[in-house]
Amino acid sequence: MKMECTGCSTHIEEGWEKRAAVRAGIAGLLLASGIYIELSGFWLLGQALFLAVVALTGREIMSGGLRAAAARKLNMNTLITVAVAGAFAIGHGEEGAAVVFLFYVAEALERYAAERAKKSVAALLELAPDTATVKRGRTEEVKHVHDVKPGEIIVVRPGERVPLDGVVVRGSSTVNQAPITGESVPVPKGRGDEVFAGTINEEGYLELRVTKGAEGTLLSKIVKLVEKAQKRKSRTEKFIDRFSAKYTPAVMMAAFAVMSVPPLMGQPFTPWFYRGLVLLVVACPCALAISTPVSMVSALTAAARKGVLIKGGSFIEEVGNARVILFDKTGTLTEGRLKVVKVIPVNNHSEQELLRIAASLEARSRHPIARAIVERADRTYSVSAFRSITGKGVKGRVKGRMFTVGKPSLFKDVPEEVEKLEGQGKTVVLVGNSKEVMGIIALEDSPRRGARKAVERLKERGLKVVMLTGDNERAARSMAARLGVDEFRASLLPEDKVREVGKFLRKEEHVVMVGDGVNDAPALARAHVGIAMGKGTDVAIETADIALMHDDLGKVEYLLDLSRHTMSVVRQNITAALTIKSSFAALAFLGMMPLWLAVAVGDMGLSLAVILNALRIAKG
Repeated sequence: MKMECTGCSTHIEEGWEKRAAVRAGIAGLLLASGIYIELSGFWLLGQALFLAVVALTGREIMSGGLRAAAARKLNMNTLITVAVAGAFAIGHGEEGAAVVFLFYVAEALERYAAERAKKSVAALLELAPDTATVKRGRTEEVKHVHDVKPGEIIVVRPGERVPLDGVVVRGSSTVNQAPITGESVPVPKGRGDEVFAGTINEEGYLELRVTKGAEGTLLSKIVKLVEKAQKRKSRTEKFIDRFSAKYTPAVMMAAFAVMSVPPLMGQPFTPWFYRGLVLLVVACPCALAISTPVSMVSALTAAARKGVLIKGGSFIEEVGNARVILFDKTGTLTEGRLKVVKVIPVNNHSEQELLRIAASLEARSRHPIARAIVERADRTYSVSAFRSITGKGVKGRVKGRMFTVGKPSLFKDVPEEVEKLEGQGKTVVLVGNSKEVMGIIALEDSPRRGARKAVERLKERGLKVVMLTGDNERAARSMAARLGVDEFRASLLPEDKVREVGKFLRKEEHVVMVGDGVNDAPALARAHVGIAMGKGTDVAIETADIALMHDDLGKVEYLLDLSRHTMSVVRQNITAALTIKSSFAALAFLGMMPLWLAVAVGDMGLSLAVILNALRIAKG
């Protein structure tokens, strides 16, 4: 026969809680009345009330047990059915009624607790409203979100939740993105900014052009990802499955041996049969089987609420084992955007004029350097005779004169400050006319806010922190010093990053890679766990094992805490399950364990305790 653990996962229909409570209340009164009447000497009437308790609370249990037995599958319902029938057969009707009543109540409580874990995922979907206000010319129409198509304009007023992903086409406001990205501070939104379904428009009027239908929103993808992750087992879960497969038949054989061997050797049948019944009930590995998956589900949903998407319980387990964490530099440890940090005029030119001329020429380029210079200047001039010098800079006529903006290699007389600035890891651009260099513009990619603190906290935990970058050696060394990382690797192409991950894998037991989810994808896949930064982008969600919806490096430390807390709870649950099961089995063999207590504490009570302990993770 094959042992299955039903009751550990059960479909919950609407309104079942109220019906279960009413049925349990009536059954409890009947049980108490039956015990009182039996003690008063009316044994037969007491047995009739005990049968009524079984009929009221044990119909589904016993019918399920009989069906399982007919299919040659032994489950908990079968064990309870055998135990109840055996108890009545040997004159202990009160024991049989108590067993089925306690099993019914404990199962209902377990189902309620387990449903709470499942509802935490369903609650994510409820963040987004079912309807959206669609703007049609000067009129508005309320439509179900499934009927709104990409490209339509929807209206979101102050205090309303955003029903669909979209881009702001009119209005400005601050939006609370905490339910999606985990950001604690509302984010300003204006024309051209992306807004996610499920977020809250706090103060302004917004019109959004819908970019994705209801099934394609970021929120829907989060829910699907979490649901899929709940089905992926960790190594501990797989071990428990293998252990239960061997544990259950062994205990079953022991139970039947207890029932049959002593009577064959001249011992009285009834007490040994009763002990075998108790051992059968204790044998069900429900608590052991659910000890790990419920903890993992609780951790996955807790992380999702904080804007951290984990694609399976195995990654929760692996993160906690990390010995080295590799960080991509650009866009991960740094902002990923160059900024003008210093302007040095030379040859009697002004800083303002230097920036205006440079911005006028760079406005024709899409290079990140050009964008940073244009953002810094207060105005630009018209340009003629514009020419791009591939990989080096630009030229053009401004106010009747020719100017050049670009790398120092374009100029003959390079100021001494250039070498010093480049030694500090800065990107240097020179501005000059046909006669001389007019000045220096130094740019730099700034460390991400909180990056150094995050690195320090990881190092305090005993982790080695390494930065990987495509920058040259000098720039990489300068940034590594500012961030406080243990080591760095410079001048790396994407394939080089994969090789570096491989080297650490050979040296270190567990490696975690953190990147931006795009050009770091191969390295993320190579590591034990890949964590993608990315403000909720599709690439970040699809590439890595874990995606941080808000670019907060502090969430890496949160992941370590979550992993260690989750695995601590798992160990507590497994230890409790094995200890109590083995103790109760020994007591059952010695005849010191009544049947009702085996059910109330040794099986369903223990299962409920395991679930409640696991649900503590979700509160963290």
